[in-house]
Amino acid sequence: MANTAQARKRARQSVARNMHNSSLRSMLRTSIKRVRAAIASGDKAAASEAFKKSMSVIDSVADKKIIHKNKAARQKSRLNAAIKALA
Repeated sequence: MANTAQARKRARQSVARNMHNSSLRSMLRTSIKRVRAAIASGDKAAASEAFKKSMSVIDSVADKKIIHKNKAARQKSRLNAAIKALA
């Protein structure tokens, strides 16, 4: 357990930060699932629309360093390739 005031404050901050980051990570996963569901349904227009919305979420989460920028690029690339393969 934290013994100093500084350590107690850091513990409180880390709990708050963890909750916020978990929320953003969940939002990221949900947006990717929406794109994958649209791809699975075979609807290219819906998949493209979902992908456009998810791109901003992916970039936002990467900018906040919740995921690495290369992981964000990889996810966008794979989703885009899957959408192109629907043709």
